[in-house]
Order: sequence, then C-alpha cells, then structure tokens
Amino acid sequence: MIEVRHISKSFDGEQVLNDISVSFEQGKTNLIIGKSGSGKTVLLKCIIGLHEVDQGEIYYSGNNFTAMNIMDKKKVRQKFGMLFQGGALFDSLTVEENVRFKLDMFTGMTTREKQERVDFCLKRVNLENKNDLYPAELSGGMKKRVAIARAIVLNPRYLFCDEPNSGLDPQTAILIDKLIIEITEEFNMTTIVNTHDINSVMEMGDKVVYIDKGKKWWEGSNLDILNTDNEELNNFLFANKMVRQLKNINDSRQ
Repeated sequence: MIEVRHISKSFDGEQVLNDISVSFEQGKTNLIIGKSGSGKTVLLKCIIGLHEVDQGEIYYSGNNFTAMNIMDKKKVRQKFGMLFQGGALFDSLTVEENVRFKLDMFTGMTTREKQERVDFCLKRVNLENKNDLYPAELSGGMKKRVAIARAIVLNPRYLFCDEPNSGLDPQTAILIDKLIIEITEEFNMTTIVNTHDINSVMEMGDKVVYIDKGKKWWEGSNLDILNTDNEELNNFLFANKMVRQLKNINDSRQ
C-alpha cells in the first residue's frame, strides 16, 4: 500500500498540489485522473520521489518515504516498476536487451538466470520469440508490452504507469489495460496509473482518484463513478459520450 498524507507542492510560488491525502491499495489498479494541468502528473512524480513535497508525507508499506535519506530511498525505488508514456525503449537495443537492462544494472544474476527471467517476462506479455527484434520493428502495442516486461523484470512491489494507452488504437489500448490488470493481480502489486483515458477508467479503475486544480475532489471505484453527484467529476466525465451512455443505462435500471 502507498499512502499520501496531506501533501502540497508549489513551483515558483504557484501551488500545484493542495493538501492531498489518499491511499493506493495493494493488488489493485489505482487510477489518478484529471484534465491537463490538473496536477495529476505532479502528484505521481511526488509519489515516486522525482519532486520533493513542500508539506506532507508519503508512506510505502507503512514506511515514511519522505523522511528517508538518499540510500534508503534508493532501496525503496529498487522495488519500483515504471511504464513510461512513450515506452522509453532503447532504440539501439533488442527486445531482449531492453528487458534485461535492469537485471544487468541491479542484480548479480548469472547469464542463465537473466535469460530465464527475460524469457518469462516476454512470455507473460505474449511476446515469445521476439527477443532479437529492435523497437523500430515493433508496433505501438508491442512496444508497450516490451516496456511492461521490462517494468516487471525485477518483481516490483509497486508499478507506476504514465498514460499507458497514449498513441494506441482503442483495441490495442483495451489489451494493454487488461494486461496491467492481470499482472497487478498476479504479482499482488500496488499499481498506480496516471491517465485521462475514460475507457481505461471504466475498464480497470478498482480505485479512482479525481484531481482538479491541485485538489482531490473525489475518490471511489469505476462503479461508483456512474452514481456520483460530484459536479466537478461529472463535468469531466460526461464530456465523454461512452460514459454518458453508461450513465443513462445505469439510471434507467434504477
């Protein structure tokens, strides 16, 4: 579990986060949603330590990450898996080399152990026998799956995904959503997804946090969203035709 307690953050005198408290649950996909400029990306960067908070505390499994020294924070970060918006693969490395990168950097595993781990992770994301391909030879969805394999190669306790469906067609985006759900449950990780994709919210939002103008306005599940009377969240959601249709269907059944 990750707990955020009353954190605030400003840049050049402008407050971007204002007294936000929320917990992100283990074994579930936790979503941070909001409009562009709402503060959701800054919140995610504060959680993983890329930004120091001005006030408040962040806890990982009950341990105060905010108060840790550099070495202790490094130990916690070794339990992180990161899925970046563009995949962030190394173009000059093969699929296998991209996935093995963290094993080479952070472990003392033998060559055989590394190979077995890489093959396991690629099989888990349905990319068997793609080891020798380069990123330029992959589709957008395949690149994201390689990035997921790399993110889980060290058996992380915490998985962070920044706009995982950016640039993907709807069908491929659904596959990526389902894969994130599956590996979260399978490895019992605490997964946090930063997204503005409403389809993803409805597909995998075990826990959803809505951020607007630096404040937390709402939290609940994707099922709760259809019954919310929160005006700010409704204005954000119902700009999306699909959610509006689901809301109408839900209302007609009550």
